[in-house]
Amino acid sequence: MVKETKYYDLLEVPVDASHSELTKAYGKKVLELYRDSEGDPERLKEITHAFEVLSNSENRRVYDARGEAGLSAGDPQDPFNHFYGRGGGRRNQVRKTKDLVHRIYVSLEDLYCGKTTKLALTRNVLCPKCGGHGDKEGAVRVCSGCNGRGIKVVLRQMGSMIQQVQPSCDECSGTGEVINPKVQCDSCKGKKVITEKKTLQAHVDKGMKGGQTIVFRGESNQSPNTEPGDVVIVIEEKPHERFKRQGNNLTTELEIDLLTALGGGSGVAIKHLDDRALIIKFVPGAVVKSGTVKVIRGQGMPSEQHHKAGDLHVKFIVKFPDSIEPFKVPLLELALPHNPLPQFPEDVQLEEVKLNESDTCSSADDEPQTQCPNQ
Repeated sequence: MVKETKYYDLLEVPVDASHSELTKAYGKKVLELYRDSEGDPERLKEITHAFEVLSNSENRRVYDARGEAGLSAGDPQDPFNHFYGRGGGRRNQVRKTKDLVHRIYVSLEDLYCGKTTKLALTRNVLCPKCGGHGDKEGAVRVCSGCNGRGIKVVLRQMGSMIQQVQPSCDECSGTGEVINPKVQCDSCKGKKVITEKKTLQAHVDKGMKGGQTIVFRGESNQSPNTEPGDVVIVIEEKPHERFKRQGNNLTTELEIDLLTALGGGSGVAIKHLDDRALIIKFVPGAVVKSGTVKVIRGQGMPSEQHHKAGDLHVKFIVKFPDSIEPFKVPLLELALPHNPLPQFPEDVQLEEVKLNESDTCSSADDEPQTQCPNQ
């Protein structure tokens, strides 16, 4: 059997040419066509196709073994043929329209409890009157501007470089077809699709996190000879005024009075993210210092699989009273330890001073300057 060499001949390279040689030959051919003011677009298509086949090691193997006929039929031993229906030596995956991406902002309460939200969208669907043909049967002709490809090959020179681009054909708007306006569908005006409003119900599951997605398969825009893409909803978590989330754990701050911090009790509650309030019981005599962090197990966010919830971390801020009546001080002295005055040597002179409210920032050498922060 004689080995077919048409693609090699188009590029003027030997059948054992390396990838580098193929690339150089292709660039040379493109440059020659560009310099020729009457360059043949069809010739450029042939050369480009030849290069695409030979520069792909798998396609080149099929071509060397079976020629163009093998490329058209695909390699029967190639497992991708079964999945992709490959022809022409390429993996012709089914074309899909672009996915439609929407972001929804969800409160922490809804992520804790779960919620179903509605999303209204407008999309293109195949015209039901003409079945997505855009006209009466038989009135479509192949676009002569792009020969039905939907794109045109254009060469652009950028300095010393030649760039090949493939913009959509302006004569057929990238469809590859031209419809006679006299017989176009009066419903879609030859566009083959019409707009449709649709409402989707998105279920935000318990424990979902910001950045996760909810996908509606095949609910994106429709287009003739193309599978519809997906509608993708991206979850965005709203900031919360009381809780912060860290994975499945929650953190919050809780202010307690000095008496509770010293003597305990059960007069403090945390309103949770659902319809519950958590009553906290402090052990009498177990002093809670300001800034102390305690953990309430199982009261964080539910896990995605709803097996085990995270924890709630509570940072306690002790609020001191502004003043205490003098006659109650002896009672405090009975309950609280008191630091006696340190002992100094006899030659140290002791002098009592009075505390005043501070409202300025100053030093020993400077006059008062600005208002002290956080006073």
